[in-house]
Amino acid sequence: MKKTLLLLLACSTMIGTASAQLMKKKTEFTRADTLRGMISPLRACYDINYYHLDVKFNIDQKFISGSNLFKFTATEDFTKLQFDLYDNLKVEKVTYKGKEVPFTREFNAVFVAFPKAIKKGSRDEFTVYYSGNPTIAKNAPWDGGVVFTADSLGKPWVATACQGAGASIWWPNKDHQADEVDSMLISISVPKGLKDVSNGRLRKVTQLKDGYTRFDWIVKNPINNYDVAANIGDYANWTDSYAGEKGKLDLSFWVLSYNLAKAKVHFAEDVKPMLKAFEHWFGPYPFYEDSYKLVETPHLGMEHQSAVAYGNKYKKGYLGMDMSGTGYGTKWDYIIVHESGHEWFGNNITSKDIADMWIHESFTTYSEGIYTESRWGKQAGQEYIHGQRTGISNDGPIVGPYDVNKEGSGDMYPKGANLLNMVRTIINDDEKWRGILRGLGKTFYHKTVTYDDVTKYISEQAGIDLSTVFEQYLKHGTLPILELVDIRGKIYARWIAETPRFAMPVRLRTKGGEYKMINVGKRLSPLALDGATKDNVEVDTFNYYIGVLQE
Repeated sequence: MKKTLLLLLACSTMIGTASAQLMKKKTEFTRADTLRGMISPLRACYDINYYHLDVKFNIDQKFISGSNLFKFTATEDFTKLQFDLYDNLKVEKVTYKGKEVPFTREFNAVFVAFPKAIKKGSRDEFTVYYSGNPTIAKNAPWDGGVVFTADSLGKPWVATACQGAGASIWWPNKDHQADEVDSMLISISVPKGLKDVSNGRLRKVTQLKDGYTRFDWIVKNPINNYDVAANIGDYANWTDSYAGEKGKLDLSFWVLSYNLAKAKVHFAEDVKPMLKAFEHWFGPYPFYEDSYKLVETPHLGMEHQSAVAYGNKYKKGYLGMDMSGTGYGTKWDYIIVHESGHEWFGNNITSKDIADMWIHESFTTYSEGIYTESRWGKQAGQEYIHGQRTGISNDGPIVGPYDVNKEGSGDMYPKGANLLNMVRTIINDDEKWRGILRGLGKTFYHKTVTYDDVTKYISEQAGIDLSTVFEQYLKHGTLPILELVDIRGKIYARWIAETPRFAMPVRLRTKGGEYKMINVGKRLSPLALDGATKDNVEVDTFNYYIGVLQE
């Protein structure tokens, strides 16, 4: 036993050292990364209030041109600020109070100098005019940019998708998640015969003299930059409504014209059941003022706020596949459910730094289990979450490095969902857990949040200190190991984990008995389970994603 334990501890030390070396290598970032990822004084000096984005898409030339009006409130006195635009797009000019003002560029950051100090508390504005050939996304939505393609009838089909890469890949803005614009007007001009579908509600359609049509969409709620979208094609539309917690929620669906009939049937199977499940568990849909829209796109999908991008080819599952291997994953359309789940986690609650993208993806992946539970029962939902473990790599921390626009491990999806199911198991009160999920949406309604905001809220509302649990699963790649040791016929237990003072209640039982929640820490202590022997102790590894070592 002693030899085995020493080998285990040596292995744990090597894993921890390798993890630290990996993180050190990953955190060697450039000046460009810092300009993109950090809230520097030149970004912190102003709070963005309103955008009017006005862009024309020349589809034949894959060229865009237009402007963006920035309305802001000064948070301190300043004469210079930063906005962002990829350097393959040209800033034609920046105007302030009717006059051009000087600007400089460094990588994808643009610095504007004002003729005199803008005073703290004042509201002001400037306009950026720009043009160029935007980055073409080769494999959207995983790499950012604009998709220029055609539908099956040869008609143009264009869409934007830019999470991670940043909205500044196609339009000028303060490109950081920490500061969401309060409202905006999106004006997209497209060749006559095509339609644009963007976020919010359609305010006006204008036929322009140059053969283009402009679509004006108003967004009344705060929106994060990467959610702002243009979807251009030969679209057909129908509308519906849902009787939700806040009253009538307008539903609008935009699909390629030749897909209208099958889309009506397919969307009906999941949209309203999804809204019912998520409003029950997470609280009211967060954007009643802007409606709920589902928009067919040439890429797989994205959580574009109030204009959810859909490209799952009218299949159940993930392009017909079950991500859990349980059979439940092909009973519903993955993209409708997952991307709509982001309206609550990602769009309503947005992480300040993309390093905490787990706040978006862990909760939204967990929402897939919640939807499954709402349709086929709690056991089905838990089986679905458990089945996702086959996709976990344990290859590194889920939380990424801060201030450099770098997300963490892709384990934020399945491992993050399993973490949340464990937290639910530890709390052991489903109504309290539902109250916590709804409370997150209410407390942080339309806000940007940090790791501490979310994890501390859950601990406080649960009445259980879960800080070391979150730290181990989110900030380390390795799993905690529950060690059970037989010493002269008595069972002792402890956790082996990288997190100092790691402690987590865990469910154990003797064969044939009922599970009991037992507090275990890092110190080897007698197991508080009557009648436990090395041959009859069972650990709830269905609901707990852990390692177990029995000596």
